[in-house]
Amino acid sequence: MKYICECCGEEKENWPAIAYNAPVFYHDLTEEELENAELTPDLCIIEDPEYTHRFIRAVMVQEVTDSCQDLEYGIWVSLSEKSFDEYVENYDNKEFTAEYFGWMSNYLPDYDFEESIPTTVVVNNNVGRPFVFPHQSHDHPFVHDFYNGISLEEAEKRINRILKPE
Repeated sequence: MKYICECCGEEKENWPAIAYNAPVFYHDLTEEELENAELTPDLCIIEDPEYTHRFIRAVMVQEVTDSCQDLEYGIWVSLSEKSFDEYVENYDNKEFTAEYFGWMSNYLPDYDFEESIPTTVVVNNNVGRPFVFPHQSHDHPFVHDFYNGISLEEAEKRINRILKPE
């Protein structure tokens, strides 16, 4: 979709979001384990003998320092049972707002993830999917880039990797 950018006045084309159809853990499940999992476009529940994992789909927006556009990610975050249940209970309530602690549950291009990144999940059902903000105190290259931005070249490289996989 093309448009005239309010920032620079040039004709631009919207970038696609880098979106994930499920939490990373979902793709690692065996056929037997998939029988104890439920996946919708917005929610995912994975039950194992020791624990039930609950995920919601959310949006994360990363600044691109030398562009008028930002890079969007459609990611999954895990929530506690209490937070997940409250979110689901209020899913259709346009007036519902909340903030939750969550763990980022997708691994983004160009970063190594030895552990998940802690996040704040901001819910405002009046504007759509929740927004995710990594905890700034967490020492990880992605967190640094999230708060300091990435270059246009880096953003385009990530988008092209998704659009034209090798």
